[in-house]
Amino acid sequence: MPQIKIRGIEPNEICKISEKMIDKLVDVVQCPRDYFEIECIQSVAIRDGKIAPVYPFVEVAWFDRGQEIQDKVAKIITESIRENLNVESLDLAFTVFEKERYYENGEHF
Repeated sequence: MPQIKIRGIEPNEICKISEKMIDKLVDVVQCPRDYFEIECIQSVAIRDGKIAPVYPFVEVAWFDRGQEIQDKVAKIITESIRENLNVESLDLAFTVFEKERYYENGEHF
């Protein structure tokens, strides 16, 4: 169920790296492939009253898997994007869901 939300990079570019990146993440996170979802968010950045390029940003929303796994996931995603899509710099952040506050079909985990 890790949700990978990406903005500032074109969806077609993410498609190019998605399969190999998810292959690596499945091995590290140890959850089924179909639990992963990549969402490309189209956004508009405004700086000084003008439309500007959106800085690449990745958010991983998931249940906590510990610092070691989190570090590995951050590295896999960052390297997949930077090395294959000519993205020089990007930020990545994790949002951690609490099981008592996460619901699927009206039932919490």
